[in-house]
Amino acid sequence: MPRFSVIVPAYQVQAYLHECMASVLEQSFTDFELIAVDDCSPDACGAIADEFAARDPRVRAVHLKENVGLGRARNAGMRYATGDYLVFLDGDDTLTPHALREIARRIGETDDPDVLVYDYARTFWSGETIRNVEAGQLHQEGPAPFRLDDRPGLLNVLVVVWNKAYRREFVERQGFAFPPGFYEDTPWTYPVLMAAETIATLDRVCVHYRQRRRGSILGTTSPRHFDIFDQYDRVFAHLDAHPELDRWRPILFQRMVDHLSAVFLKRDRLPRGSRGAFLRKARAHYLRHRAGDTGVPERNRLRHALVRLGSHRTYRALWAATRLKRRVARLAGALARGVRTAALRLHYGLQRRLPLRTGHAVFGGHRGGGYGCNPGALEAAFRTHVPGMRTAWAADPAFHHTVPTGTRTLTPGSAAYWTALARSKYLVGNVGFDPRLVKRPGQVLVQTQRGTPLKHMGLDLQDRPAAARDTDFAEVLRDADRWDYCLSGNRHSTLVWERVFPAGYTTLEYGQPRTDVFQRATSADVARLRESFGIPEGAIAILYAPTHRDYRRTRRTALDLERVLRRLGPRFVLLSRARPAYRGAPPPAGGGRLIDVSDHPGVESLCLASDALVTDYSSLMFDYAGLDRPIVIHSADREAYEAARGTYFDLRTFPPGAIARTEDELIDIFATGHWRGSRSTQLRGAFRERFCPYDDGRAAERVVRRVVLGETAGLPAVVPPRERRPVPSAASRIPAAALAPVPAPGISVPFADTP
Repeated sequence: MPRFSVIVPAYQVQAYLHECMASVLEQSFTDFELIAVDDCSPDACGAIADEFAARDPRVRAVHLKENVGLGRARNAGMRYATGDYLVFLDGDDTLTPHALREIARRIGETDDPDVLVYDYARTFWSGETIRNVEAGQLHQEGPAPFRLDDRPGLLNVLVVVWNKAYRREFVERQGFAFPPGFYEDTPWTYPVLMAAETIATLDRVCVHYRQRRRGSILGTTSPRHFDIFDQYDRVFAHLDAHPELDRWRPILFQRMVDHLSAVFLKRDRLPRGSRGAFLRKARAHYLRHRAGDTGVPERNRLRHALVRLGSHRTYRALWAATRLKRRVARLAGALARGVRTAALRLHYGLQRRLPLRTGHAVFGGHRGGGYGCNPGALEAAFRTHVPGMRTAWAADPAFHHTVPTGTRTLTPGSAAYWTALARSKYLVGNVGFDPRLVKRPGQVLVQTQRGTPLKHMGLDLQDRPAAARDTDFAEVLRDADRWDYCLSGNRHSTLVWERVFPAGYTTLEYGQPRTDVFQRATSADVARLRESFGIPEGAIAILYAPTHRDYRRTRRTALDLERVLRRLGPRFVLLSRARPAYRGAPPPAGGGRLIDVSDHPGVESLCLASDALVTDYSSLMFDYAGLDRPIVIHSADREAYEAARGTYFDLRTFPPGAIARTEDELIDIFATGHWRGSRSTQLRGAFRERFCPYDDGRAAERVVRRVVLGETAGLPAVVPPRERRPVPSAASRIPAAALAPVPAPGISVPFADTP
């Protein structure tokens, strides 16, 4: 008896069925059977199902003699099911990687509930992936399993069958089956949730719900959309047969009205000439099933009025009035914004006519972000080395809490912001300055950049459309023309910046100010940071920080982080600075050893807290080399990245440590201890000599003395890399023998690929 019976009905989905079935068969969890039901499809669906069945004994192809519709095709599949749990998947959708493994794990954690509800994400033909807007209903906090009375918000999740796993014995005992017709999920989902004695949730996207441009059943114009009335009659008939469930009647009534109005308002569903009949029937259902005070949310009141009145003309009049009200509000808002913009321009112009404040400096980071990076290190140095200097940090309000108490906060676009830009002598940032900024005589603009460039930057992106996107290169050069100084950490950076940002600034090859903290931090600081991140004492913390892929619409990690942790064993912890693959998605569960630090504002703190870095093409590797801790490069998509973005040198010829081409090689590098072996140390030393010549803890001081105090001679002497003593990692005190889990079998480990 398998753990899961995955039932896939197929009708005219030949273009998607192969991907659908492959997404099941390629799951890391293998204890399942796949039942593909050919609903007498006129295309190649039946043949595709037979091909899979011939190749894999877990697949069973069921062929129906006539087309019976989606619901009855699922019923046919259930008759062949032998698994503990039923999982439904439509033929044009897919399971996400490791979905069955996580579903099985959660079922085990919650003592085999009757129903497990998991999440989904819509995937569009454009490549965009958007998570279910009601994902918050699937949180795993609190008791589990539970009953619907404990979490009634589950009824707000899209009424579909394929976002749940059902205990087969529960389904058979209750006699649940799918009715014929469109919207067959409705009279299945509501009764199932109400009848379940035990329900659990899994806060993870397990299904990718394909949004087809054309051809989906519910997106087809057909009189069968009238089936929705019969389906809701079945729902309320179930309530009539079970008086103990009557408390759900008001909620289900509201859901019915929302659903009926949604079908009516979609222009591509009802045939021409049938809309009036649909609305009249909707009103009859409204009167027949109305129950108590439904508490209609304000946003849905107009739709409920449409169904209650049964008059499209009345609805259109109300809709027109509401639309006019919104339009007036928008116009009023636009007028107010226009007046405010004009007032701020006038204010900025007046402030530019007032004297500069020579003791004032404004700092800012990437996209109005939090305090940190090179500007943050310089802000602290300004206050330390220049008595009386008044500093301000420009950031969105959400990041004001990251700014030190002695530093003024500015909100970009505010009057105070424009006053500071107009009156402050020093402006320091790591991205382009505000394009509306008018540089005044006497103002000093310092461009700090954001690290050592490995990937192509500036004008080198002109022939890289995937990376450049809508970059205005003329504006890039106008911005560079305003710089007085550009910071550089090494000769490589100097040569790149002066070529890709050609302008009249002065390059200050003084080091990266943001790395100063690596030389000043103590072991006590490291222990405090590790405790704040929840890193267990004695654990090996790996910071995983891949760079952004300009050529991808969605962000996804190249590694299965849970598998990596599982293979490495309990001594290892992963700090993941990789954004989730879909909007609003949480990181995968890792048993407390996978810590999401994607939104942590200070990457320097992450470096100090970790024992090793795993990255691909991120400039963070150059900073981390100065910290003198192990670096491992994972370059699974080197060819694609080189083609889309391009790099200034080949990491394979001059790596900062071991290089892994695959996930298994990466695991083996850590499992065998090569990540901190003598060869890795040798490679890192050469890398540090080349790219961290000035990162001795006094880079920010040198910049301040040159830019603010005007010193050109007698700047702090540079400590050579071999004489520096950055704070050691916590793992450096653990014997090598205590770190080695069982290595992955049969994998050879390269330290650097040969060209």
